[in-house]
Amino acid sequence: MNIDIPEGKDPVAYVWGEMVPEIGIPASKFSRSVYANSTLDLREFEAARLRIAQINGCIVCMDWRTERDGQKVEDDFFESVENWRTTDAFGDRVRLAAEYAERYALDHHNLDDEFWARMSARYSQAEIVELSMCLGSWIAFGRLNHVLGLDTVCALPGS
Repeated sequence: MNIDIPEGKDPVAYVWGEMVPEIGIPASKFSRSVYANSTLDLREFEAARLRIAQINGCIVCMDWRTERDGQKVEDDFFESVENWRTTDAFGDRVRLAAEYAERYALDHHNLDDEFWARMSARYSQAEIVELSMCLGSWIAFGRLNHVLGLDTVCALPGS
């Protein structure tokens, strides 16, 4: 852990709720809303989320699998996300979600007209905004947890 946590305090609750409550509590509500209110298909959601987790290096995020209505992605989905360019496990929208996640996190200045034409052909404007907000949440909060060392003790919403 890269910050001091008082004896007997839950590290995640302390950091997200007590240290900076005016920021941490609304941030945790935003993070929860991404999971609770996303309209994206589970495979698209998980492809984007897992690609960000891989980039961030967040331990709990890489191990987590979002569940919706009793459904989760298959066990080898993580490896497919790592190999999103070449896997035959993904259709166009899932592959594009993984690509967008990677480019959003690592190369956002080079999201060119060709990329946006492909996105707009497969995702509605509302879905693009929703996915962008999800990506921003995962980048910010996954990195925060990893950098502060919370990713070995935190749990994502619904766990």
